[in-house]
Amino acid sequence: MLFKALSAAVYGIDANIIDVEVDFSGVTTLESRFNMVGLPDAAVRESRDRVRSAIKNSGFEIPTTNITINLAPADMKKEGSGFDLPMAIGILGAYGALQIKDIREFLLVGELGLDGALRPVPGMLPVAVAARERGIRNLVIPKANAREAAVVEGVNVYPVETLNDARELLNAAGNGGIHTPPFRVHAEETLESDTYFGPDFADVRGQQAAKRALEVSAAGGHNILMIGPPGSGKTMLAKRLPSILAPLSFDEALETTKIHSVAGVLDAEAGLVTQRPFRSPHHTISDAGLIGGGIIPRPGEVSLAHNGVLFLDELPEFPRNVLEVMRQPLEDRNVVIARASMSLTFPASFMLAAAMNPCPCGYFNDRSRECHCTPPLIQRYVAKVSGPLLDRIDIHIEVPAVQYRELRGGAASEGSAAIRARVLQARQRQAARFGNIAAAPSASRAQKEKSRTYSNAQMTTRQIRQFCELSPESEKLLERAMQQQGLTARAHDRILKVARTIADLAGEESVAVPHIAEAIQYRTLDRSYWS
Repeated sequence: MLFKALSAAVYGIDANIIDVEVDFSGVTTLESRFNMVGLPDAAVRESRDRVRSAIKNSGFEIPTTNITINLAPADMKKEGSGFDLPMAIGILGAYGALQIKDIREFLLVGELGLDGALRPVPGMLPVAVAARERGIRNLVIPKANAREAAVVEGVNVYPVETLNDARELLNAAGNGGIHTPPFRVHAEETLESDTYFGPDFADVRGQQAAKRALEVSAAGGHNILMIGPPGSGKTMLAKRLPSILAPLSFDEALETTKIHSVAGVLDAEAGLVTQRPFRSPHHTISDAGLIGGGIIPRPGEVSLAHNGVLFLDELPEFPRNVLEVMRQPLEDRNVVIARASMSLTFPASFMLAAAMNPCPCGYFNDRSRECHCTPPLIQRYVAKVSGPLLDRIDIHIEVPAVQYRELRGGAASEGSAAIRARVLQARQRQAARFGNIAAAPSASRAQKEKSRTYSNAQMTTRQIRQFCELSPESEKLLERAMQQQGLTARAHDRILKVARTIADLAGEESVAVPHIAEAIQYRTLDRSYWS
């Protein structure tokens, strides 16, 4: 007898519906034999032993026949343990242990333990989205994945704990309907009610220039590099950057949650990422760990930081090849990973925050400590960060050592709430400028560019010319800076983007000379700091 069930496989951050077809020959053998086809990987092939034990320990006997399981489409590679549940249900249905004969309105995903208990699997949010798009109304999944899947509206989520629970649920559907209500969560209300409780800028003494640079960075989504001696507060400042970022929109939260779900790092209790990510990988990370990789590619740190912050501490300590692979995501805001069998694209729209010492000992240009590094040693240290990568960082700011009077002073520092209020006002001006609405298929190229722009850092060349018009005085100031500092065309565009953000923070419609002057000051470190 042939029995069909529906499941799903995750590729990138999207899922594809998979048909699980189970058939048995009726020919008696010494023991039941599993034949599995449809390009299963090792984890899927091993499921035959898990499924056999789970069925037996759930109180059922598998007749000693040949069982053939086909995972269709057959030309798509299948991986993971999420096919355990649909295979087991398919076998029970094929042998008549189910009262329902057609379960096309149910999608089943879950890993089985040998005792028949269901265990969670990664990537459940993309599976729920795929089920909704395919018109599949009901989702039968492990209980631990329930909150994640219930974020998606339009599907009924039925969490189960064992194989017997899933069987009873399907039998109830075949006997007139399921009386148990589906699991629900109010995702948008959860997102709106979430409050940030992390580190606050009120803890930072001194460093007013660095705090101002971080405010500009957060307001426009600009990349930032902090240079200073050990103990000056670079890491402390970076860790407080999320406290002044704009809150996640519901669409951003869904997209971020999909990435974390696929990577298997999503908090099952939360079910939805409600805070902008802050990722801080160690400098020993590989290029595959940073960008993503694998036989079937998985997202790396740049994708896990999507819609948030990627903080690279001690930037020159990262291998040069690891830093260079960040060029493409910094420009394109996505990562394309190509393999012989597939090519996957992961979102990677993040703010890069980096910190570094000015030299190996850390005290070059420091007023209180003497630097013992030779010029060639400093040059080799600085050269670990290439010019093209520095060009892609909008803001370079010096973070000097904090003086004793500032450290012990009684004046309270400005808190994150006040800074965040200014950042939100600047972001609202940018949202009004760019529209942030989906462009119609018939829209012009300029309209489509505008609809995909959410911050000043994402402006295209066309938009820079449109929104960053300069007065003759501003033109002269920018031209002089370009010639004296030897800045590139990319640095020119980034100066204009940062100046546009500074004007937004000031509530100004046009970019004036003070805005250009401040933006230029944020580009001086890459050329004059070590001279």
